[in-house]
Amino acid sequence: MSIELTPATQTVPTGTQTSIREFLAFKLGREEYGVDILRVQEIRSYEAPTRMANAPDHVKGVINLRGVIVPIIDMRIKFSMEEVKYDNFTVVIVLNIGQQVIGMVVDSVSDVITLAPEQLRPVPEFSGAVDSGQVMAIGSVGDRMLILLDIEKVMGAADVGLATQSSQ
Repeated sequence: MSIELTPATQTVPTGTQTSIREFLAFKLGREEYGVDILRVQEIRSYEAPTRMANAPDHVKGVINLRGVIVPIIDMRIKFSMEEVKYDNFTVVIVLNIGQQVIGMVVDSVSDVITLAPEQLRPVPEFSGAVDSGQVMAIGSVGDRMLILLDIEKVMGAADVGLATQSSQ
C-alpha cells in the first residue's frame, strides 16, 4: 500500500506567523505527533528494509523506492521508547528533507490537521525522548495535543547517523 500526497499550496510564505499550516498526524506509543505536510512525499505500508552493516540501531536499513535508495529510521527506537512492534498499522512516512529522501517508521498515521496560529502553543522546556529544540510547537485541536516536530532538526541531528548529501 502506498498513498501519494499532494500538499495544498500555501498562499502565505512558510514561517509567517499568520499562515495556516497543515500537519500529518501520526502516533508513536501513546503520543501523537505532527510533521509539516509539505515535507511528506508519501505514506507506505511497512516492509522490512535491507539492513546496513554498522548502522545505528534506529537506522533499520534502506529500501529502493522507484530507483531512489531511502534510509529507514525507526522513530520509536530513535526516541528510546518502550517496546517496538510492527503490525498492520505500522507505516513508513517518506519525507523530503533538503536534498535527501528519508523514511520514518511510525506506529500509525491518523489524519491531516490544519492549524491556525492561535492553535499553536510554545514548547515548554522539558527533558524527554524528544529534544525540545526539535519541537516547533504544541498544536491544540479540541482535546487533542500534537507534538509538532521540526523534522529537519530531528533528521539532521548527528545521532541519526546519516550523512548530508553535500558531504557524500
